[in-house]
Amino acid sequence: MIYKEKPKDTSHSTEDWIFVGATALLSFVLGVSAFAFIKKHKTLKADELLKSIKKEFLKEGPIDGSWIELTKVPWKKFAYETDVYYGGISRYEENKLVQYEFIVNAYTGSLIDLYRV
Repeated sequence: MIYKEKPKDTSHSTEDWIFVGATALLSFVLGVSAFAFIKKHKTLKADELLKSIKKEFLKEGPIDGSWIELTKVPWKKFAYETDVYYGGISRYEENKLVQYEFIVNAYTGSLIDLYRV
């Protein structure tokens, strides 16, 4: 028996287009979800956070020195949990060296605590 090759149909059925559309939509939704997840869990650079805190301190006067830990540390206060960076700034106030330490959120860059040592 000889089999004849069926001619290829170049038109696509409605089911094919529905499958392509559903695949494209699912890919888009997964991409947006992955982007949001990664952005939420991405930490800011410690050096950049130190620069922004120093900028605020410079509004009140000169700074003598500053530091920040480059490793993030888990932090919890009551029901709030996040990762933070610890750092410090020193400057002269009334001819005395005064040191400040701060805690900054590693994800948002917001200053959680600032205290004089």
